[in-house]
Amino acid sequence: MPGELAAPYKSPAQRARVVTEGWGEENLYCANCSSPRLRRAPPNAQAIDYTCPECEHPFQLKSQSRPFSARIVDAAYSAMCRAIAEGNTPNLVALHYDPLRWRVLNLLLVPRFVFTLSCVERRNPLAAGARRRGWVGCNIVLANIPPDGRIPVVSGGVVARPSEVRERFARLRPFEDLRHEARGWTLDVLNAVRGMGRREFSLADVYAHEAALARLHPENLHVRQKIRQQLQRLRDSGFLEFVARGRYRLS
Repeated sequence: MPGELAAPYKSPAQRARVVTEGWGEENLYCANCSSPRLRRAPPNAQAIDYTCPECEHPFQLKSQSRPFSARIVDAAYSAMCRAIAEGNTPNLVALHYDPLRWRVLNLLLVPRFVFTLSCVERRNPLAAGARRRGWVGCNIVLANIPPDGRIPVVSGGVVARPSEVRERFARLRPFEDLRHEARGWTLDVLNAVRGMGRREFSLADVYAHEAALARLHPENLHVRQKIRQQLQRLRDSGFLEFVARGRYRLS
Protein backbone atom coordinates (compact mmCIF):
# COMPACT_ATOMS: atom_id res chain seq x y z
CA MET A 1 0.00 0.00 0.00
CA PRO A 2 1.24 3.58 -0.61
CA GLY A 3 2.23 4.29 3.00
CA GLU A 4 4.12 7.43 1.96
CA LEU A 5 0.77 9.17 1.50
CA ALA A 6 0.33 9.12 5.30
CA ALA A 7 3.47 11.21 5.97
CA PRO A 8 1.78 14.67 6.08
CA TYR A 9 -0.87 13.51 8.58
CA LYS A 10 -0.78 12.88 12.34
CA SER A 11 -4.31 11.58 12.89
CA PRO A 12 -4.44 7.77 12.58
CA ALA A 13 -7.85 8.04 10.93
CA GLN A 14 -6.59 10.52 8.33
CA ARG A 15 -3.49 8.44 7.66
CA ALA A 16 -5.57 5.32 7.13
CA ARG A 17 -8.05 7.15 4.90
CA VAL A 18 -5.51 8.59 2.47
CA VAL A 19 -3.54 5.35 2.20
CA THR A 20 -6.52 3.02 1.72
CA GLU A 21 -8.29 5.34 -0.73
CA GLY A 22 -5.06 5.84 -2.67
CA TRP A 23 -4.48 2.11 -2.79
CA GLY A 24 -8.03 1.54 -3.99
CA GLU A 25 -7.66 4.02 -6.83
CA GLU A 26 -4.57 2.22 -8.09
CA ASN A 27 -5.56 -1.40 -7.47
CA LEU A 28 -9.33 -1.94 -7.43
CA TYR A 29 -10.93 -3.12 -10.65
CA CYS A 30 -14.51 -3.54 -11.78
CA ALA A 31 -16.07 -6.95 -11.15
CA ASN A 32 -19.04 -6.13 -13.38
CA CYS A 33 -17.03 -5.51 -16.57
CA SER A 34 -13.47 -5.76 -17.87
CA SER A 35 -12.29 -2.34 -16.64
CA PRO A 36 -8.91 -2.72 -14.86
CA ARG A 37 -9.41 0.45 -12.79
CA LEU A 38 -12.05 2.31 -10.82
CA ARG A 39 -12.43 6.09 -10.81
CA ARG A 40 -12.51 7.90 -7.47
CA ALA A 41 -15.88 9.52 -6.81
CA PRO A 42 -16.23 13.29 -6.16
CA PRO A 43 -15.54 14.30 -2.51
CA ASN A 44 -19.21 14.82 -1.61
CA ALA A 45 -20.61 11.67 -3.20
CA GLN A 46 -22.81 10.00 -0.59
CA ALA A 47 -21.93 6.36 0.24
CA ILE A 48 -19.87 5.99 -2.97
CA ASP A 49 -16.07 6.02 -3.11
CA TYR A 50 -15.44 4.80 -6.66
CA THR A 51 -17.28 4.24 -9.92
CA CYS A 52 -16.34 2.18 -12.93
CA PRO A 53 -15.34 4.45 -15.84
CA GLU A 54 -16.86 1.99 -18.31
CA CYS A 55 -20.09 0.56 -16.82
CA GLU A 56 -20.64 3.17 -14.05
CA HIS A 57 -21.12 0.54 -11.31
CA PRO A 58 -20.67 2.24 -7.89
CA PHE A 59 -18.34 0.91 -5.17
CA GLN A 60 -18.01 1.75 -1.47
CA LEU A 61 -14.77 1.03 0.42
CA LYS A 62 -14.85 0.07 4.10
CA SER A 63 -11.38 -0.31 5.64
CA GLN A 64 -10.12 -1.36 9.06
CA SER A 65 -6.92 -2.65 10.61
CA ARG A 66 -8.60 -5.51 12.49
CA PRO A 67 -10.23 -8.51 10.81
CA PHE A 68 -13.86 -8.12 9.84
CA SER A 69 -16.03 -10.17 12.16
CA ALA A 70 -19.74 -10.87 11.95
CA ARG A 71 -20.68 -7.24 11.31
CA ILE A 72 -19.53 -4.24 9.31
CA VAL A 73 -20.51 -0.81 10.62
CA ASP A 74 -22.40 1.12 7.97
CA ALA A 75 -24.27 4.42 7.64
CA ALA A 76 -27.76 5.54 8.66
CA TYR A 77 -30.25 2.72 9.11
CA SER A 78 -33.13 4.44 7.30
CA ALA A 79 -30.90 5.49 4.39
CA MET A 80 -29.56 1.95 3.94
CA CYS A 81 -33.05 0.41 4.01
CA ARG A 82 -34.23 2.98 1.46
CA ALA A 83 -31.23 2.30 -0.80
CA ILE A 84 -31.96 -1.45 -0.74
CA ALA A 85 -35.65 -0.91 -1.50
CA GLU A 86 -34.78 1.40 -4.42
CA GLY A 87 -31.90 -0.74 -5.72
CA ASN A 88 -29.33 2.02 -5.12
CA THR A 89 -26.80 0.28 -2.90
CA PRO A 90 -23.16 0.34 -4.09
CA ASN A 91 -20.96 -2.74 -4.29
CA LEU A 92 -19.23 -3.08 -0.92
CA VAL A 93 -15.46 -3.61 -0.77
CA ALA A 94 -14.28 -4.55 2.74
CA LEU A 95 -10.52 -4.06 3.21
CA HIS A 96 -8.55 -5.50 6.13
CA TYR A 97 -4.97 -4.20 6.23
CA ASP A 98 -1.82 -4.20 8.37
CA PRO A 99 -1.22 -0.56 9.48
CA LEU A 100 2.40 -1.17 10.50
CA ARG A 101 3.57 -2.62 7.19
CA TRP A 102 0.80 -1.04 5.09
CA ARG A 103 -0.11 -4.38 3.52
CA VAL A 104 -3.47 -5.69 2.35
CA LEU A 105 -4.39 -8.86 4.26
CA ASN A 106 -7.97 -9.55 3.17
CA LEU A 107 -10.35 -7.99 0.68
CA LEU A 108 -14.00 -8.99 0.40
CA LEU A 109 -16.46 -7.94 -2.30
CA VAL A 110 -20.22 -7.94 -1.64
CA PRO A 111 -22.16 -7.24 -4.87
CA ARG A 112 -24.80 -4.53 -4.67
CA PHE A 113 -27.61 -6.90 -5.64
CA VAL A 114 -27.16 -9.31 -2.72
CA PHE A 115 -28.02 -6.72 -0.07
CA THR A 116 -31.38 -7.41 1.57
CA LEU A 117 -33.22 -5.99 4.56
CA SER A 118 -32.36 -9.24 6.38
CA CYS A 119 -28.68 -8.33 6.46
CA VAL A 120 -29.23 -4.81 7.87
CA GLU A 121 -29.20 -4.53 11.66
CA ARG A 122 -30.52 -1.42 13.39
CA ARG A 123 -28.15 0.06 15.97
CA ASN A 124 -29.20 1.93 19.09
CA PRO A 125 -29.74 5.71 18.70
CA LEU A 126 -26.85 7.93 19.74
CA ALA A 127 -27.05 9.14 23.33
CA ALA A 128 -28.49 12.51 24.32
CA GLY A 129 -25.00 13.93 24.90
CA ALA A 130 -23.73 13.02 21.43
CA ARG A 131 -23.27 15.65 18.74
CA ARG A 132 -25.79 13.86 16.53
CA ARG A 133 -28.03 12.66 19.34
CA GLY A 134 -30.84 10.38 18.28
CA TRP A 135 -29.10 9.38 15.03
CA VAL A 136 -29.63 5.70 14.21
CA GLY A 137 -26.94 3.79 12.37
CA CYS A 138 -26.81 0.22 11.13
CA ASN A 139 -24.58 -2.81 10.77
CA ILE A 140 -24.23 -5.14 7.81
CA VAL A 141 -24.61 -8.67 9.21
CA LEU A 142 -22.29 -10.77 7.06
CA ALA A 143 -23.75 -14.07 8.28
CA ASN A 144 -27.10 -13.10 6.73
CA ILE A 145 -25.49 -12.83 3.28
CA PRO A 146 -25.02 -16.20 1.54
CA PRO A 147 -21.38 -17.27 1.07
CA ASP A 148 -21.96 -16.85 -2.69
CA GLY A 149 -22.37 -13.11 -2.06
CA ARG A 150 -19.15 -12.75 -0.07
CA ILE A 151 -16.55 -12.90 -2.82
CA PRO A 152 -12.91 -13.11 -1.63
CA VAL A 153 -10.60 -10.90 -3.68
CA VAL A 154 -7.63 -11.26 -1.30
CA SER A 155 -7.49 -13.97 1.40
CA GLY A 156 -4.60 -14.00 3.85
CA GLY A 157 -2.52 -11.97 1.41
CA VAL A 158 -3.25 -14.34 -1.51
CA VAL A 159 -4.83 -12.56 -4.47
CA ALA A 160 -7.66 -14.22 -6.42
CA ARG A 161 -7.61 -14.07 -10.20
CA PRO A 162 -9.79 -11.23 -11.55
CA SER A 163 -11.42 -13.68 -13.94
CA GLU A 164 -12.53 -15.82 -10.99
CA VAL A 165 -13.90 -12.79 -9.12
CA ARG A 166 -15.82 -11.64 -12.20
CA GLU A 167 -17.19 -15.13 -12.77
CA ARG A 168 -18.55 -15.33 -9.22
CA PHE A 169 -19.96 -11.80 -9.54
CA ALA A 170 -21.69 -12.68 -12.83
CA ARG A 171 -23.26 -15.79 -11.31
CA LEU A 172 -25.15 -13.55 -8.87
CA ARG A 173 -26.35 -11.10 -11.49
CA PRO A 174 -29.83 -12.72 -11.88
CA PHE A 175 -30.68 -11.27 -8.46
CA GLU A 176 -30.27 -7.77 -9.87
CA ASP A 177 -33.56 -8.09 -11.76
CA LEU A 178 -35.61 -9.04 -8.67
CA ARG A 179 -37.51 -6.58 -6.53
CA HIS A 180 -36.02 -6.30 -3.07
CA GLU A 181 -38.81 -8.32 -1.38
CA ALA A 182 -38.36 -11.28 -3.74
CA ARG A 183 -34.58 -10.97 -3.63
CA GLY A 184 -34.66 -11.05 0.16
CA TRP A 185 -36.63 -14.29 0.22
CA THR A 186 -34.47 -15.98 -2.42
CA LEU A 187 -31.18 -15.06 -0.79
CA ASP A 188 -32.40 -15.98 2.70
CA VAL A 189 -33.43 -19.44 1.47
CA LEU A 190 -30.09 -19.83 -0.34
CA ASN A 191 -28.29 -18.85 2.87
CA ALA A 192 -30.28 -21.48 4.80
CA VAL A 193 -29.39 -24.12 2.20
CA ARG A 194 -25.71 -23.19 2.24
CA GLY A 195 -25.75 -23.32 6.04
CA MET A 196 -26.65 -27.02 5.98
CA GLY A 197 -23.11 -27.81 4.86
CA ARG A 198 -24.02 -30.57 2.43
CA ARG A 199 -24.59 -30.74 -1.29
CA GLU A 200 -27.80 -32.80 -1.37
CA PHE A 201 -30.82 -32.11 0.82
CA SER A 202 -34.58 -32.54 1.02
CA LEU A 203 -37.51 -30.18 1.17
CA ALA A 204 -38.01 -31.26 4.79
CA ASP A 205 -34.46 -30.09 5.55
CA VAL A 206 -35.34 -26.61 4.31
CA TYR A 207 -38.65 -26.65 6.18
CA ALA A 208 -36.56 -27.06 9.37
CA HIS A 209 -35.55 -23.41 8.83
CA GLU A 210 -39.18 -22.27 8.69
CA ALA A 211 -39.12 -20.49 12.07
CA ALA A 212 -35.92 -18.59 11.27
CA LEU A 213 -37.27 -17.48 7.89
CA ALA A 214 -40.55 -16.43 9.50
CA ARG A 215 -38.61 -14.17 11.89
CA LEU A 216 -36.83 -12.55 8.95
CA HIS A 217 -40.13 -12.06 7.08
CA PRO A 218 -42.82 -11.54 9.75
CA GLU A 219 -45.24 -10.03 7.23
CA ASN A 220 -45.60 -13.36 5.37
CA LEU A 221 -47.93 -16.02 6.76
CA HIS A 222 -47.27 -18.68 4.11
CA VAL A 223 -43.63 -19.50 4.74
CA ARG A 224 -43.62 -23.02 3.31
CA GLN A 225 -45.15 -21.79 0.06
CA LYS A 226 -42.45 -19.13 -0.18
CA ILE A 227 -39.74 -21.71 0.49
CA ARG A 228 -40.96 -23.89 -2.40
CA GLN A 229 -41.18 -20.83 -4.65
CA GLN A 230 -37.59 -19.78 -3.85
CA LEU A 231 -36.23 -23.28 -4.44
CA GLN A 232 -37.81 -23.14 -7.89
CA ARG A 233 -36.24 -19.72 -8.49
CA LEU A 234 -32.82 -20.96 -7.34
CA ARG A 235 -33.14 -23.88 -9.74
CA ASP A 236 -34.02 -21.56 -12.61
CA SER A 237 -31.00 -19.38 -11.72
CA GLY A 238 -28.64 -22.37 -11.81
CA PHE A 239 -27.90 -22.62 -8.08
CA LEU A 240 -29.84 -25.86 -7.53
CA GLU A 241 -30.79 -29.01 -9.39
CA PHE A 242 -33.95 -31.05 -8.79
CA VAL A 243 -32.86 -34.66 -8.16
CA ALA A 244 -36.25 -36.24 -7.43
CA ARG A 245 -39.52 -35.26 -5.83
CA GLY A 246 -38.62 -33.27 -2.72
CA ARG A 247 -34.87 -33.81 -3.28
CA TYR A 248 -32.35 -31.14 -4.35
CA ARG A 249 -28.65 -30.78 -5.08
CA LEU A 250 -26.48 -27.65 -5.05
CA SER A 251 -25.03 -27.03 -8.50
